[in-house]
Amino acid sequence: MGQRRDPRQQKQAPNNINEHIRASQVRLVGDNLTPGIYSIQDARRMAVDLELDLVEISAQADPPVCKILDYQKYLYQQKKKAKEIKAKATKVVVKEIRFGPQTDDHDYNFKLKHAQGFLQEGAKVKAYVFFKGRSILFKEQGEVLLLRFANDLEDFGKVEQMPQLEGKRMIIMISPKKK
Repeated sequence: MGQRRDPRQQKQAPNNINEHIRASQVRLVGDNLTPGIYSIQDARRMAVDLELDLVEISAQADPPVCKILDYQKYLYQQKKKAKEIKAKATKVVVKEIRFGPQTDDHDYNFKLKHAQGFLQEGAKVKAYVFFKGRSILFKEQGEVLLLRFANDLEDFGKVEQMPQLEGKRMIIMISPKKK
């Protein structure tokens, strides 16, 4: 036997179309017609004559704004626009660099070069000093190290968050400079 679907589970269309529009009058806009305020019956008749759908574009307006168009094509274009916007949105990448409280100069310079590369690529840099065991006593030393790091990266990025102690880590955030 066929399964019956619960009417509440049917997908709700993002726009009201044709018979689902409840207003008595609508403002009609679009191609192939003269814009203006029409009764809902006239608007539906015009849509049927053009073999298209009457789609409610803006329900909040008084009277609601409707357009005569091919609804499936309209939905496809809306999805396509949303996809393009999502693709153009910039994705923020955060690269982490870890120091110890007594990091020597060679390691420091090595990590500094990596951080410069990350910032030039447009990624944010999250540098932190990790304190193990009793090394938490050297938190001033860790803060000095991070401030020196931020100062050395001044040409490539700006400090987003000053050194902050969070548990056993002291963290600083540096974001790339806009070109």
